[in-house]
Amino acid sequence: MLRIDDITYSVEGRPLFEGASATIPAGHKVGLIGRNGAGKTTLFRLIRGELALEGGTISLPQRARIGGVAQEVPGNEVSLLDTVLAADTERAALMAEAETATDPARIADIQTRLADIDAWSAEGRASAILRGLGFTAEEQLMPCSAFSGGWRMRVALAAVLFAEPDVLLLDEPTNYLDLEGALWLESYLAKYPHTVLIISHDRGLLNRAVGAILHLENRSLTYYTGPYDQFARQRAEQRAVQAAQAKKQEARRAHLQSFVDRFKAKASKAKQAQSRVKMLEKMDRITAPEDAARTVFTFPEPEELSPPILAVEGGKTGYGETVILRNLNLRIDQDDRIALLGRNGEGKSTLSKMLSDRLAMMEGKMTRSSKLRVGFFAQHQVDELHIDETPLQHIQRERPGEQQAKLRARLAGFGLGADQAEAEVGRLSGGQKARLSLLLATLDAPHMLILDEPTNHLDIESREALVEALTAYTGAVILVSHDMHLLSLVADRLWLVKDGQVTPYEDDLEAYRRMLLTPDKPAKPAKEEAPKPKRPSRDQMLALKAEVRKGEERVNKLNEMRDKLAKKLADPALYESEKVGELEVWNKKYAEVMDALERAEGLWMSALEKLDSAEA
Repeated sequence: MLRIDDITYSVEGRPLFEGASATIPAGHKVGLIGRNGAGKTTLFRLIRGELALEGGTISLPQRARIGGVAQEVPGNEVSLLDTVLAADTERAALMAEAETATDPARIADIQTRLADIDAWSAEGRASAILRGLGFTAEEQLMPCSAFSGGWRMRVALAAVLFAEPDVLLLDEPTNYLDLEGALWLESYLAKYPHTVLIISHDRGLLNRAVGAILHLENRSLTYYTGPYDQFARQRAEQRAVQAAQAKKQEARRAHLQSFVDRFKAKASKAKQAQSRVKMLEKMDRITAPEDAARTVFTFPEPEELSPPILAVEGGKTGYGETVILRNLNLRIDQDDRIALLGRNGEGKSTLSKMLSDRLAMMEGKMTRSSKLRVGFFAQHQVDELHIDETPLQHIQRERPGEQQAKLRARLAGFGLGADQAEAEVGRLSGGQKARLSLLLATLDAPHMLILDEPTNHLDIESREALVEALTAYTGAVILVSHDMHLLSLVADRLWLVKDGQVTPYEDDLEAYRRMLLTPDKPAKPAKEEAPKPKRPSRDQMLALKAEVRKGEERVNKLNEMRDKLAKKLADPALYESEKVGELEVWNKKYAEVMDALERAEGLWMSALEKLDSAEA
């Protein structure tokens, strides 16, 4: 097992750990979470022995091998397959020695050990890992120098997975994977035979690949059993109880202090006042949990355009003489939320570039609204920011005529406060850089927003804020992401990019996930798109949308009532014996609200289905 015992460590005088302890049983898969800057990556370096502890100990079983992803595989002429095979240093050394050994006894020992570690199936295992991470059989034989840095990071991940260390440390591994690679990694880690500790903000990964959460907060570590969603519920319940206890204690302290202030000068009450002073001094203060600063994204609202805002008929596109996509017949309306599915290299980025007018069509016709504005965000844009300039300077370049107060308000609307607005981009975190790039992409209030892996470097709170912003946004969204949680909450249409075609994917994301994890089974063919019935009149559509809006408002109000009642029921004082009658009243009210909420949600869903049918 991995034992972290009472550790203390500081960086430049700022304490990251103070008496932190945790025990991770052997073979368990654990997600390490905490706010950006809390010290998660530092903890990994402490476990690997790269940093010296100021106090406490970190212990592992003797001879336990610790492994993590290298910064990047060198761009040399060694093939991908040989690079991964070399990661098992014992096998590589034995294979090399087997070529030169002459002593019969030693040769026997070598062959026995090679059999013990299943050395002869190593090439097949290495190839399977590379294939799962997106490399074809042909690419596996190519040299590392033929691939970009992001792809070489995948090779580095494949190498450490193949080596199978006793303790596997992974720091945001899905940041350089696509959806297909991320889903494969989830499945692989769930079956990994040894201990895994993984830093991630990907809720899908934290729900499906790990069985426990290690939470780093306030310089301490807390171990929770269960996946992320279970942790989130436990955490919310704990915070509600802690807040209620703090409120109750504060009222008690105020009552005691009031008595002291009133009677400390009276001789007849002096002893009683002094007694209450001692009670106040001995009382261990219960502090209410601090609310994290609300993470926000504020997308500007575009004006409404007549549908469709973009249509393609008989389209073909590619690079030079190479055709990537053909027979494109697509329609996009302003209220569409479309997720692009498909394996790496099938053409998702090519389609995104074509739709954003960054890549010309070879054939066919594209009809665009004359007023259409398109916002485009891709991960490479984050790397193209000017590192020696501030976010304020970036936005001033785009809006030279705007007053500085309005520019700062725009930055604040994307969670970049006064401190970040005037800090050089080179000093900002990855998440802050991504926020700036998203701001620049949406500055013109686009009618269509194309997002290619927008969640890389965003923490869980920021991802939830992005979901809220995209839900409220009144333009079309075209989304490419490895974050299944984001796709499931935002997208209402799925397009599959495969074999040079773009077709509607009629199943849901869970079916797509199952299809990817069982590649030998034939994929369910996409159904032919039925001819669309005549659209309802504008007045009918407005009435349906009004019904949906009213239903949503009812559900929101009932949710607020439920939250207030839940907070009341979390008050420990309510459970004192003399308040049994009051408790029954509140429980009855809570049951009534939950019943009303269930009915309201049913009506809202029915209204949504009617609207969906009308819009189909």
